Amino acid sequence: MLILLRHGRTAANEAGLLQGRLNQDLDDLGQQQAIDAAAYISAEVGAVDAVVASPLKRAQQTAAAFGSNVETDERFVELSYGIYEGVPHADVPSEVWQTWRNDYSYVPEGGESLAALDDRVRLACADLVERAAHENVVVVSHVSPMKSAVAWALGVDIGISWNCHLDHAAICRIAIRGRRPVLLTFNETA
Repeated sequence: MLILLRHGRTAANEAGLLQGRLNQDLDDLGQQQAIDAAAYISAEVGAVDAVVASPLKRAQQTAAAFGSNVETDERFVELSYGIYEGVPHADVPSEVWQTWRNDYSYVPEGGESLAALDDRVRLACADLVERAAHENVVVVSHVSPMKSAVAWALGVDIGISWNCHLDHAAICRIAIRGRRPVLLTFNETA
């Protein structure tokens, strides 16, 4: 099974900032969320055979709660919001949000498009299919890559990301049946 886990909370999350590639540590609550999520996953699915994580500190720290070696995969890093990183969600102009929703190829200055994120995440998921068909593989990532992975599993485009919500330390489970992904759960929390 492919088990997606969003990192625990950071101070930027608590402050309502677009975090993107800002490389922040988990806050105290985020550290507890990581511990609780790792225990929950182990209790729900059994042994975890592999842990893969984004290179950002918040994902690496969440992954460390499993107490095993962590493989780093750059393809699971968060979307780069460019000039909007560190900006409160409410301060991003409404026309920018509208452009993001309507044009998946939109790239904010210094950032990355949803289409580019979706391409890299889908490739990363496809590369894990064989392993996840026989092993429990946890991928610790971020909200946008997780939504892309869910879209991959459902066979829909990245536009679904605007119609779903993932909490901090949220878990999504994707079974592999044959070579086909099947979404089993979405936004579970410990």
